[in-house]
Amino acid sequence: MEVTSLVVTHKKVSVEEMAKAWHGDCCEIIKRVLNGGMEECGLLYTCNRVEVYVVGKRCVEFLYEFAKEMGVCERIYDIYEGRECLRHILRVASGLESMIVGEDQILGQVRYFYNVCKKCGGIGEVLDLVFRKAIHVGTKVRRLTRINKGNVSIASAGIELLEREIGLRGKRVLLVGAGNMGTIIAKNIAKKVDLTIANRTYERGKRLAEEVGAKAIRFEEIEDFMGTCDVVIAATSANEPIITKEMIERSGIKVILDIGVPRNVEEAPGVKIYTIDDLRRISDENLRKRLDEVKKAERIIEEELKQLEASLRALRARRAISLMYRMAEEVKREEVMEAYHKLKAKYNLDSSVLDILNSFANSLIKKFLATPTNRLKLLASNDNLSAIKLFEFIFGGDSSVPDGEIEEIKKGEVKEACKGGGFKLR
Repeated sequence: MEVTSLVVTHKKVSVEEMAKAWHGDCCEIIKRVLNGGMEECGLLYTCNRVEVYVVGKRCVEFLYEFAKEMGVCERIYDIYEGRECLRHILRVASGLESMIVGEDQILGQVRYFYNVCKKCGGIGEVLDLVFRKAIHVGTKVRRLTRINKGNVSIASAGIELLEREIGLRGKRVLLVGAGNMGTIIAKNIAKKVDLTIANRTYERGKRLAEEVGAKAIRFEEIEDFMGTCDVVIAATSANEPIITKEMIERSGIKVILDIGVPRNVEEAPGVKIYTIDDLRRISDENLRKRLDEVKKAERIIEEELKQLEASLRALRARRAISLMYRMAEEVKREEVMEAYHKLKAKYNLDSSVLDILNSFANSLIKKFLATPTNRLKLLASNDNLSAIKLFEFIFGGDSSVPDGEIEEIKKGEVKEACKGGGFKLR
């Protein structure tokens, strides 16, 4: 029941490599992972990360093979197991792993992909706990720290970059895209520039333009309008470039900000095209400004991580207890029926005696397993995962317990937990 993740982020790859690490839609990928033998699967895909979370057996080996099948180079990804995996998703939701430290969009993206993956059948008991905790922690960090104050989004960092490089006041700007990032940009620059908005769905672009006091044009008018602009900002989620090299050359535009993933703009000679990769410098400055808030956020994350691990141990203990009772129930059914047939043959009793036999067997099981049940819950609260694995192994679960772990169990907290009755370890 270990949680393991494969992670591709802005720390190792460019925008182009990021886009190549994602293939298909969520449901297709989840189906592929589950058919490959994993019990659960959760995904996260943003402009700065592609992450796959799995629960099952031999997760690391599976993710290596999965990455190979998906054509993802080993150089660009990391694999996190257990505690490191859990800490990572809490840091992601809190904005600590973002290019722009503290940015708010990532929390909504985690929530969005949690819901999508749940609808696609990838989220089970374990990842449900993990993702809900991540969303809770991300919200808590922003409430108790100032990690998200100031310019903390890709869109706002892009605007800051343009301000530094060319200055925006009074410029004629064409904004392509009226989604989340486009909306942030429009609201931040509309009062200082001559802004025109183009969107694939004209009505949506027109609504945003009316909201911020800008003009709107139709998508097919982009090339004609580019020739009248000082700056073009591309912020769409199109799967292929919407501004081609030929469009750039014919229009004569000299400055473009491309914050789309995949890239929205083709390269063209003699044109300055700023991309997400150019925002790394602003990210570094942003981090320096927020170091104190980062430390506060990390303390919150460590506290919540302990609670998440305790919840996962408790869940695993409940599953081990279920295995124990399931095995007892199977034995009970066989033995009750055998006793019934013997009583029927010897004393000619009818089937009404089955109720008495079942009642007796249920009472016996309940009393006999009460102490092991309570001990297992205690072991879970005492952070003894090895003991829980041993219980799973004993009662027919999938866990395999190496000899070294058994020795550790004998010497450790199991012995303490079993003092005072129930059963003894010699």
